[in-house]
Amino acid sequence: MKMLHMAGLFWVMFAPSWSATKNSCQQCHSSLGGDLATPALLFKKDIHSQHGFGCSDCHGGDPEADDPETAMSRARGFRGKIARTAVPKLCARCHSDATFMHKYAPQQRVDQYAQYQTSVHGKRIAAGDQAAATCVDCHGIHNILQVKDTLSPVHPLRLPATCAHCHADKARMAKYNIPTDQFEEYRKSVHWEALEKRGDLSAPSCASCHGNHGATPPGVNSVAAVCGTCHVLMESLYEKSPHQAAFVRMKLAGCVVCHGNHAVFQPSVKMLQGDSSVCAQCHDATSGGGIAATRMAASLNSLTAAIKVSSEILGRATRDGMEVSEPQARLQDAQELLIKARVAVHAFDLAAVQAPVNEGLKITTETYQAGLSALKERDRRRLGLGISLITIVMTIAGLWLAIRRLEKPSGTRG
Repeated sequence: MKMLHMAGLFWVMFAPSWSATKNSCQQCHSSLGGDLATPALLFKKDIHSQHGFGCSDCHGGDPEADDPETAMSRARGFRGKIARTAVPKLCARCHSDATFMHKYAPQQRVDQYAQYQTSVHGKRIAAGDQAAATCVDCHGIHNILQVKDTLSPVHPLRLPATCAHCHADKARMAKYNIPTDQFEEYRKSVHWEALEKRGDLSAPSCASCHGNHGATPPGVNSVAAVCGTCHVLMESLYEKSPHQAAFVRMKLAGCVVCHGNHAVFQPSVKMLQGDSSVCAQCHDATSGGGIAATRMAASLNSLTAAIKVSSEILGRATRDGMEVSEPQARLQDAQELLIKARVAVHAFDLAAVQAPVNEGLKITTETYQAGLSALKERDRRRLGLGISLITIVMTIAGLWLAIRRLEKPSGTRG
């Protein structure tokens, strides 16, 4: 009896909290099978279920009633299936209440609904557009997971594909006259490479530029500002460049003109020179801008080549056992100056690019000479070692001959 009493006490203390709360909705639907059972099965892993919420918190009704007619009675607040246009406001009933939400997620924002109402999605839903995105299109319905969960459709690694579910659907986007190649283009970009291949969760995705709940395409005057939230120095240089005023007059979005929007490729010197270069879109090769671009490209190429040559000779010295750690560290300074020169291109000022290049070339000259000196020292050491080995071999041979003579019988010595 004592053991039974202890077992009963253990159950009362440690049994799951939901065991004391009846949920006839989940019990009934789980037994139905097929599509009717799916919501109940999915909801077990839903973040709301884990916090103790049940079906009736969204759908209404009486989850303690066993009789379906009573459980789903309108008199007991049963709503049934939620209309798409009513979803955002229903979610906001909890998610816009700071006092309520902070009991469960103290750091979570509570302005999602206010933001959503300003978005293209929110405005279309408010106008009765059944096809516009609501909370459930991005977060899921009965299987909503935390954003940090890698299986969540709004996790950074999955968000682009979630947006593409609608925005890559030609039939769905047809009535809005919106292109459907954004996701395909984005997957060619340096941003996608950082996110998908390197797992950098801070890399830009759809929400980084367009927003999440307040989703709206950046206007002409805001694209540079969006890019500038990450690329602060580039933005600062661009604002002082001759391009800034020219692009404003032409009503062009600065960053997009050269880098594109969704298919943002890895920047390279090829953007500055050649018939297919970005600069060639506006500047003839013989114009002032075209000449400046060519010279900037040549300047950057000269430092890139010098770093490569210096790195190769220092690498040879290292492989041969020579101490060249100091010039190798100096070569890193040259590499940083190359990056600085590439960034300076945004000012479109040849002098601004040439200054770090010249400083970098000075360093590469020194490190190349250090590599040459190390290889010469290696050769001297090898020569000295060779002479030493020959001397040792000759000495050993002489000793061997002397010993052989001493070991001969006295009568046979010449």
